[in-house]
Amino acid sequence: MKKSFKLENLGCAHCALKMEEAIKKIKGVDNASVNFIMQKLTIESSEEISESLLSEAQKAISRIERHCVIVK
Repeated sequence: MKKSFKLENLGCAHCALKMEEAIKKIKGVDNASVNFIMQKLTIESSEEISESLLSEAQKAISRIERHCVIVK
């Protein structure tokens, strides 16, 4: 399953790359990409993208850029 989410308050392209790398390491995530220009996060998973997976992604994002949030 592939799903995209809008990101709010994403400040820099370097942070976007770090977020992408961190989200790819989350259990259940097959692939992830963060598009800085479009302010978009795309997650691919063989399972349904659950609230707990999104919560883990948000934690990873917040560690890198604390004001950035996933808009569901």
